[in-house]
Amino acid sequence: MGAPMIGQAPGPAFEFHVLGPLKVLKDGVELPMSANRELAILACLLLNANRVMSVERLVEAVWAGSAPSSAWRQIAICVSRLRRRLGAGVIETSSPGYLLRVPADGIDWLRFTAMVTQAREQAARDQEGAVALLREALALWRGTPFEDLRGLRYDVARMAECRLEALETCLELEIGLGRHHQVIPELLALVAESPFRERVRAQLMLAQYRAGRRAEALRTYQETRRFLLEQIGLEPGPALRRLHEQILRDESVLMRAPVPAPAPPAPVVPCQLPPQVLPFVGRAAELAGLDAALRPDPEPAMPATMVLSGAPGVGKTTLALRWAHARIDWFPDGQLFADLDGIEPHVVLDRFLRALGEQDIPADHAEKLALYRSRTARRKLLVVLDNAGDEVASLLPGGAACRVVVTTAAPLDELVARQGAHRVFLAPLEEDAARELADMLVGAAGTALGPQAVTDLVATSCGNPLSLRLGAARLRSRVAHA
Repeated sequence: MGAPMIGQAPGPAFEFHVLGPLKVLKDGVELPMSANRELAILACLLLNANRVMSVERLVEAVWAGSAPSSAWRQIAICVSRLRRRLGAGVIETSSPGYLLRVPADGIDWLRFTAMVTQAREQAARDQEGAVALLREALALWRGTPFEDLRGLRYDVARMAECRLEALETCLELEIGLGRHHQVIPELLALVAESPFRERVRAQLMLAQYRAGRRAEALRTYQETRRFLLEQIGLEPGPALRRLHEQILRDESVLMRAPVPAPAPPAPVVPCQLPPQVLPFVGRAAELAGLDAALRPDPEPAMPATMVLSGAPGVGKTTLALRWAHARIDWFPDGQLFADLDGIEPHVVLDRFLRALGEQDIPADHAEKLALYRSRTARRKLLVVLDNAGDEVASLLPGGAACRVVVTTAAPLDELVARQGAHRVFLAPLEEDAARELADMLVGAAGTALGPQAVTDLVATSCGNPLSLRLGAARLRSRVAHA
């Protein structure tokens, strides 16, 4: 079977703003979004973009535990209305629910988290740049997300926590850069907004002390201690108490900017591809299909996957390795390879994590999987999963710029349906290609055996490359021992 058809015309450009009142722009024009249930469904899909959300989760988002018996039907009606408003192809049906497909930069929440992650990685070598990036990320917030949607209250709390952590990181870096005077007003406001966050109070005390306001720093500690005792009956934590003691002793260490952390080591670049299987003939259409489906995308939304299916011995692994070696420059961050025949996914995850330079691998499978996705999140990696079964989904990388080639004798329909994988069914070689491969494999032995021997080999192999290789090996052995 030939390669999949690629290259449809691009659809409309969407921008989804969730860091405040929900706002949807289609080709720069804001769409009216008023129905509360539709807003709840869209919000839930946006917070889980490019992932399937079950109907049960959408019901919870809309009714928050008090759903009517007709909830599933009403969800379907709301999704239908959203599709009419957004246009075809944005919300897909995918068991057991729905999936909203959108580029990562099309949602301000995803842009925010990506910028914060980049800033934290950059902080060790460029504090100024990290602060600028964090300020840019924080400026995306326009208010409280999803204020009227009770079913998303836990998501809203998680988002608010991420914002506060980013702001705390930014303020800490700015204090380290000597901007203690400038950050004090912002820290005072933050203490009023989140009075139980001891890290913020410690930052305020340090900024006050470095600004020459030692008495205010000590008063901040006393106010903090009194507040915590009155509200929860606890003393301040050890870090805050230690800072208080250092201020009391006027320790000079408090005036020093922190020593920059050493630059992180260069990331490990795994090169796990086995050698190509040679000689190689044919498969021009399939190679072109792999190119079309897996070529680098300047704005990737999710990892692209190609499934090579077919009968045993038809050349799936040979094709995968041929393409992978030819396109190795597309994947500067490395190539991972695993033969999954008889191997549990957690064993492969261990091997992949070690290949990526990870030293401390958790024992829990869910933690291991999360770590793998984190380590691949910002890399351009190729992952080749050979002889795969249904367990293959747990080995897909987390980075949208990653590419995956899966070889399998099984159809893996669920991978295609849920992950949007492309698929090619490999047919046996055409007769001309089979003859060419047979001639190359038999080599000089063909002269001694005569042309009929090669013709018979091609006929009995039925275009199966593995059968051709085994048969050619027997013919060469026969001549060698004659």
